[in-house]
Amino acid sequence: MSEDDNNMEEYPTEIHDYLAAFEKSLNSVDEMLKTMMSVSRSELLQKLDPLEQAKLDLVSVYTLNSMFWVYLATQGINPKEHPVKQELERIRTYMNKVKEITDKKKASKLDKGAASRFVKNALWEPNAENEHSSQTSAKGKKLQ
Repeated sequence: MSEDDNNMEEYPTEIHDYLAAFEKSLNSVDEMLKTMMSVSRSELLQKLDPLEQAKLDLVSVYTLNSMFWVYLATQGINPKEHPVKQELERIRTYMNKVKEITDKKKASKLDKGAASRFVKNALWEPNAENEHSSQTSAKGKKLQ
């Protein structure tokens, strides 16, 4: 009997796919952490603007707290009753504030000069030639 066969007997087969997906996710997280740890934090922060630095910090702390949440669950502790829940909510609040700032930066800004030129050119302005022809056509219509 191989080691895989022995492991298969230890847990229900229905959850095998879930465990395989979980293992794949853990490997992905491990690779991302190795990538992040390969560059010094100060070197990384120098390349980013303050808003990007805040995003990096928030994602890092949210990930760490989320992993702690999973750890608590694997230890049989209800994370919903643990202070980590309030910490995750606090971090989420800051993430929403950063998102609002990012959205405001992306929002189109009104160029007042261009808008006034656009409106001015879009409106019909009578000139002497147009006034004369419109009066003549109006008189012609009245005579008929």
